[in-house]
Amino acid sequence: MVTHYKCPNCGSDMAFDATTGHLSCPNCGRQDDIETFPAENIQQEFAPEEAKEYHCENCGAVLLTEPETTATHCSFCGAAVVLSDRLTGEFAPAKVIPFTISKDEAVAAFRKWTKNGRLTPRGFMNGDRIKKMTGMYVPFWLYDIDGKAEVAAIGTRVRTYQQGDTVITETDFYDVYREIDLSYLKVPADASEKMDDELMDKLEPYDYSDLKDFRMPYLAGFLAEKYDYDEDALFSRVESKIVPYIDSFIGSTISGYSTVSYTDKHINAHKKKVYYTLFPVWMVYYDFENKEHTFAMNGQTGKVVGKPPISGGKVAAWFTGIAVSTFAVLKAISYMVGGVLW
Repeated sequence: MVTHYKCPNCGSDMAFDATTGHLSCPNCGRQDDIETFPAENIQQEFAPEEAKEYHCENCGAVLLTEPETTATHCSFCGAAVVLSDRLTGEFAPAKVIPFTISKDEAVAAFRKWTKNGRLTPRGFMNGDRIKKMTGMYVPFWLYDIDGKAEVAAIGTRVRTYQQGDTVITETDFYDVYREIDLSYLKVPADASEKMDDELMDKLEPYDYSDLKDFRMPYLAGFLAEKYDYDEDALFSRVESKIVPYIDSFIGSTISGYSTVSYTDKHINAHKKKVYYTLFPVWMVYYDFENKEHTFAMNGQTGKVVGKPPISGGKVAAWFTGIAVSTFAVLKAISYMVGGVLW
């Protein structure tokens, strides 16, 4: 099913406006609230799912898409297209965080970010080589997790004192036991096979106060995909994400000892609730020295992640500066010590 949101004024295709949070008409400028958009202006056309072939209601062109795609653009007329039959049943998202950064704002923010690289090549820093910037909704699972941790450890307290010419060290040993109830809310994991997990993890955190019940108009004008991995397939990765936080919390409950050695540690976690959610991401494709570099921007906060190229000349100059500074400090110390001795 191909879905278009037609402007009630002029009939043009409307798209979600990240700046206003409304459906916006690029032709006449009309803005409509998603909650109250008139149903008679939503056009839908059914198509067989097996063929992965759809027809643009705007110009009639055939759209061939990958099985995971749920929102796209018509390659011929540029109309925003939502493939709504791929967003039903088990593939229907529960929540969405809408884009709050427009494409123009994203371009400006990325150009500003490129100027911050102290060790990046000078040509990269001008930020004018953006090949393509694509706004897309990436599928995530958000996990509410309950669990329990049982920890046994040996703690020591060491006291050192002097009696006459003798230095005495006393060490007391303590059995330490902790039983802790754990609760973590909305731990994210991206569910798209195409997206780099490390890149997506670094885009966090998202502000969950902007979470909204999913509605298809949010996707109009952006790309979107459905999940490749279900909630069970990703739970082990989520468990590994929360382990450092659990260890840190356990450590915070054991204080007042000189040393702590764990003798036993059991952590059991289970899913309490899971939300299928779409997060906004600007994917930036940047040409530099005949090579395409890929970066990602959080479409809600503007945070940019990726690995920019490194200038060999700047690295060498930086190390040279460090070496010169260190030599100068050592020479000054040597001079001062010499003055004291002589």
